[in-house]
Amino acid sequence: MPRITVSIEDHLLAELDAYMDRSGATNRSEAVRELIRRSLGRDAPDDAECIGVLSYALELSTRDLSRRVPQNRHARHDQAVATISVPIDHDVAVEVTVMRGALGGVEDFANGLFSERGVRHGRLALIPVETTRDVHSHGGAPHAHAHYKIRDGF
Repeated sequence: MPRITVSIEDHLLAELDAYMDRSGATNRSEAVRELIRRSLGRDAPDDAECIGVLSYALELSTRDLSRRVPQNRHARHDQAVATISVPIDHDVAVEVTVMRGALGGVEDFANGLFSERGVRHGRLALIPVETTRDVHSHGGAPHAHAHYKIRDGF
């Protein structure tokens, strides 16, 4: 296995050591490998269905950001389900956006958003789903529509 050298700040090293204790990793290399696997790897095809929950902080004073972010969401109107924006102070808002669709598309949108200047602390949580079609009645005539069913994994 190749060896690499990484420089890391003291406070981040302390957090890594705390993670190592919580996770049961026997050494720092094992802990770093696990964190990298979680961050980079996913065991699912790009077309797997998912619900994505994006959370991020927006610096509203960043030029055109308050215009670009909604426009980019609107360009994905078939995937963007809802967004809530919570003002934190005069210059920053925390937003949560819920998206649905193919895993690759949701990740692409999230990565593009998180790389925008003025977007900070971006996180994406993925929930695996499958679409089912059901015919049933809600007190009226039977009708067909789609439902998401939560899956245990991709």
